[in-house]
Amino acid sequence: MKDNIVAWKNGVKDGVPILLGYFAVSFTFGIMAKNAGLTPFEAVFMSITNLTSAGQFAALGIISASSTYFEMAVTQFILNLRYCLMSCSISQKLDSQKNFWHRFLVAFGVTDEIFGVSVCKNGTLNPFYNYGLMSAAIPGWTLGTLLGVLSGSILPDRIISALSIAIYGMFLAVIIPPARGNKLLACIIMISMLMSLLFTKLSVFSWISGGFKIIILTVLIAGIAALLFPIKEENEEELTDFSEQSAQAAASRGGAK
Repeated sequence: MKDNIVAWKNGVKDGVPILLGYFAVSFTFGIMAKNAGLTPFEAVFMSITNLTSAGQFAALGIISASSTYFEMAVTQFILNLRYCLMSCSISQKLDSQKNFWHRFLVAFGVTDEIFGVSVCKNGTLNPFYNYGLMSAAIPGWTLGTLLGVLSGSILPDRIISALSIAIYGMFLAVIIPPARGNKLLACIIMISMLMSLLFTKLSVFSWISGGFKIIILTVLIAGIAALLFPIKEENEEELTDFSEQSAQAAASRGGAK
């Protein structure tokens, strides 16, 4: 019991930077949710049950476009599919004796940032450490959403319009650093932006709803990029080198005999 409390406290401590970052982003989400017609309860309920910035921002666009539930479900499935891989990775670090409910709760709280912090922990991962991360991250995301929605009802329209631009600044902050060091990634980002513009402006695509435009572009661009420019993992390279060295060593021993 004492070890669990210590692990939880360490998780809360490591989760404070995540809390601050989530608060800033979710504040903008709250403003956009208010502009999309959501009530404070609906916006907060969405944040506390989803914990996915990309999925929630995409959901606002789908809601504003009055798209179908099917489009919403498919969009969320595609955008959040990466969390399945993250959950599988984290599950390998958990004690095999931990029951289903610990794994279920840890999986619920998996986000990009929580995954990045927890996967770097050495040794076996205590689920209470993840609970500590979630105890900091979830309130930060939810409180930011609530204050954003309330601010959207109080602040003047000019200030709301200025604050709404913050989300685009967040997206730039996400894509520019990795793109600067990877020309291929930068090229893919530019192609994505261009195709998104074409899908929006060209009348030939006007019959496609906003939700399906997101689905088509995500699958099309990511699929082509993965097919033409597959990324070779470092572990695969190390394994290949190790296999080659082992084969050479075996051949040498065989020649010596």
